[in-house]
Amino acid sequence: MGESTMKRRLKHRHLQLISLGGVIGSGYFLGTGYVLEQAGPAAVISYLLGGIIVLAVMLCLAELAVEQPLSGSFVVYARENISATWACGVGWSYWVTWVSYVPSEMIAAGIIMNSFLPEVGTIWWAVLFGLLVTLLNLFRVDKFGESEFWLALVKIIALVAFSAVALLICLGLIGDEGYIGTGILLGSGGFAPHGYASIALTMVIILVNFQGTEIIGLAAGETADPARSIPTAVRNVTWRIIALYIIPITLLVSILPWDHASLSKSVFAAALAEHGFSHLGALFSFVVLTAALSCSNSGLYGAARTVHALATMGMAPRALGGLSRKGIPSRAIYASIAFCWGVIALYALHPDAALYTYLLALSGFSGAVAWISICWSQYRRRRRLEAAGTVSLLRYRMPLFPYVTLFGIWAQVLCLLFMAFTPELRSALYLGVPMLIVPMLLYRFLRRRRAHDIIEK
Repeated sequence: MGESTMKRRLKHRHLQLISLGGVIGSGYFLGTGYVLEQAGPAAVISYLLGGIIVLAVMLCLAELAVEQPLSGSFVVYARENISATWACGVGWSYWVTWVSYVPSEMIAAGIIMNSFLPEVGTIWWAVLFGLLVTLLNLFRVDKFGESEFWLALVKIIALVAFSAVALLICLGLIGDEGYIGTGILLGSGGFAPHGYASIALTMVIILVNFQGTEIIGLAAGETADPARSIPTAVRNVTWRIIALYIIPITLLVSILPWDHASLSKSVFAAALAEHGFSHLGALFSFVVLTAALSCSNSGLYGAARTVHALATMGMAPRALGGLSRKGIPSRAIYASIAFCWGVIALYALHPDAALYTYLLALSGFSGAVAWISICWSQYRRRRRLEAAGTVSLLRYRMPLFPYVTLFGIWAQVLCLLFMAFTPELRSALYLGVPMLIVPMLLYRFLRRRRAHDIIEK
């Protein structure tokens, strides 16, 4: 399978922050305005529910990854516990998600740099960042982990700093407004100005923002001590997500009227400018740039490990399963980044192309499918161990089985149903469903063809 030749060089602290790289991207800083427009202050409940779903999925993943710490893990788990056909569909769907989403982060970084240096076009900045992210992924895995550690740390410090400043503004200790309290939070139509049904509408977008936590599992095969690091990482990333989303968002809607939020700029910078701290907006531009690079970095890592796993299982060209002398799936990285550059070129030629919009919307569908697959794999694996009477051999057991697992599955199924009945989100299904089903059909066709050829020989 190739896992044995991958180097276990990711340290405990690396794994703690790698998954945050995929979770806190530029979309969090720039796209939160959409969530606030849809749900108002009730968006806090959306993020809280999203955090609970993340916890359920990560607990399932921890049990699987501690038992079998493999690179490309959840694709392998799907093959062993569900079916090879399903694993092929989920794996390719997940890969397409990241190689479509990573370019959007590169372009976001390019837009930020273009605002500082307009003489250099956005696309050239995007290509430069693409090269930088490629180089980071081609280093030894511990060097990748180190770069992601510091990039993620910048985002954490920025969100903690924003929370501290926002709290001081709320209490009237800084700024010109005096004591604010809940005046802004409950003003402009109350806590849920569009009704509590709007929470369901935003849940899919919230899960898109949270996508990336599963990279913990993809990194399991390169982690020095997975039995210790993975359960700790799962617990920590869940609480960090709640702390880095729930607390900052609550304070955000406490100092920025929800109807002042927009997609044109970071709502965090807008909130600070609302109270006379516009000079901090430039700092948040740097934070968004860091977030974009970090998300691209971890996203390319996840995409490469996924397609490498598919190749070693005969579900992708065998050439993509090769490893360099450093134990890096360099061919899978080159293939993934080449597709990313193709999307960037498409954006350069047709910046408003509908295909590009569909590719971005795809992450909501395929991300949910990947998470459902993780929970489903854990459910079937645990049932098999129960039937064999070997559950006690598990080094880490998810608590409250099967209730947490079933909640993780059905909560996301409901989110996908909301997508189908929501016009502005339905476009994600137009590419999402084919990208899941087409690889499955091709795999079954090719497998039957190979079996037929063997019989004839």
